[in-house]
Amino acid sequence: MAKQKEAVCVTGANGFIGSWLVRTLLDQGYTKIHASIYPGSDPSHLLEIPGATDASVSLEVFEADVLDHDAICKAVEGCQGVFHVASPCTLEDPKDPQEELVMPAVQGTLNVLEAAKKFKVRRVVVTSSISALVPNPSWPREKVFDDSSWTDLDYCKSRQVI
Repeated sequence: MAKQKEAVCVTGANGFIGSWLVRTLLDQGYTKIHASIYPGSDPSHLLEIPGATDASVSLEVFEADVLDHDAICKAVEGCQGVFHVASPCTLEDPKDPQEELVMPAVQGTLNVLEAAKKFKVRRVVVTSSISALVPNPSWPREKVFDDSSWTDLDYCKSRQVI
């Protein structure tokens, strides 16, 4: 009999990447998943993922804004792994990108890391997006983006993107 995998938490579980991560974890035999979603979000699509409602699976939904340290702690408690996918985003141009996007992303990540430390989580995976790498207009056109390329913050500020 295969060894049961440890419980994991997925922040931003109801987003596009988060829900695919939940599906992948279920496909890989994880049976105890804490799905952290933004308060008031509809988690019904998570329960429609194949295997999510199997008798041997515990897919528990936690409403937790990443800026709410106590709510994040409740979602992380009892887990040995955390996949931090949640981050503020908007389809509208933010009025104050620093306040609306950067600060919550940084503080949310700090809250997740503090909760992980508090509950002695063994592994934390912090995800990002292509936004961490581009825009970077000084990056050579012929060079592939890799972990040495980072968004040019001065460029973003000049364009009022951050």
